[in-house]
Amino acid sequence: SGSDRSRATMLSLLFLVAAVFYGVDAGPTPIVMWHGMGDSCCSATSMGPLMEKIKKQIPGVYMYSVQLGNSAMQDREKGFLANMNDEIAGICAKIASDPNLGGGYNSIGLSQGGQFLRAVAERCPNPPMKNLVSLGGQHQGVYGLPHCIGDTPVCDGIRELLDKGAYIDYIQNTIVQAQYFHDSDDEELYRTKSIFIAEINNELTQNDEYKKNLANLEQLILVKFTEDTMVVPRDSSWFGFYKEKDIDTIVPYNETKLYTEDRIGLRTLDESNRLQFYTMEGDHLQIDMKVLDQILDKYFK
Repeated sequence: SGSDRSRATMLSLLFLVAAVFYGVDAGPTPIVMWHGMGDSCCSATSMGPLMEKIKKQIPGVYMYSVQLGNSAMQDREKGFLANMNDEIAGICAKIASDPNLGGGYNSIGLSQGGQFLRAVAERCPNPPMKNLVSLGGQHQGVYGLPHCIGDTPVCDGIRELLDKGAYIDYIQNTIVQAQYFHDSDDEELYRTKSIFIAEINNELTQNDEYKKNLANLEQLILVKFTEDTMVVPRDSSWFGFYKEKDIDTIVPYNETKLYTEDRIGLRTLDESNRLQFYTMEGDHLQIDMKVLDQILDKYFK
């Protein structure tokens, strides 16, 4: 209830005040995680073991792994079929009502979870996100859906729909991957019809709150997988993308209008040494724990 949430928030604030004035050890900064396409919040084959490894690296850390819907099955389904603007609003509300996160949190996004958490940082500044690690995120979107795990009938169906028309209103509002589809052959269509990735990148209109909120991050850490076959182009993980009407040419992050016009605060972060780039060898989400441990040691402790 509302009174329960208010009470929990008050207790959290009192604890933080005690930590400041009486030296109480508040423990490590909590972590919010968001999984990738086709996965679920606590999967025994991916998120569960990864969370356990992080807990060993940061003993005592509180972790919240995002689940969409009320079950693992719904969570997986909503990774394909949902309006992500609605889902992100719901997750923002859950984060705001969690007393463990009231003093701020770090975040780790895997694949599409990377840009979803970036949307949280831009749209929902309270409680504050401190550091964001994006593992193979698609921050400039993708031009196609080359494969997903097992090339399942669901993936094949989504690929067919994208081919028919990613910017048809029904597909935009229903298919998650259409919401970060970026057609470099028709940038005007992309800017005007993309309901998610173009919107959070301030492609059509300038939302200064997005820019201010993202620029308030302590660090934005972008990880690219060197042989990524899921993120097309893989430079999207570093905010690079194809040159318009030229898929043979990649425009690096610092030559894009997104950066040069500082639409969302990337240049601000970069010029203050708060935009970090890492690589991991291998295909999509083949996470190198040695590299991840280095990141956690440097930015999360």
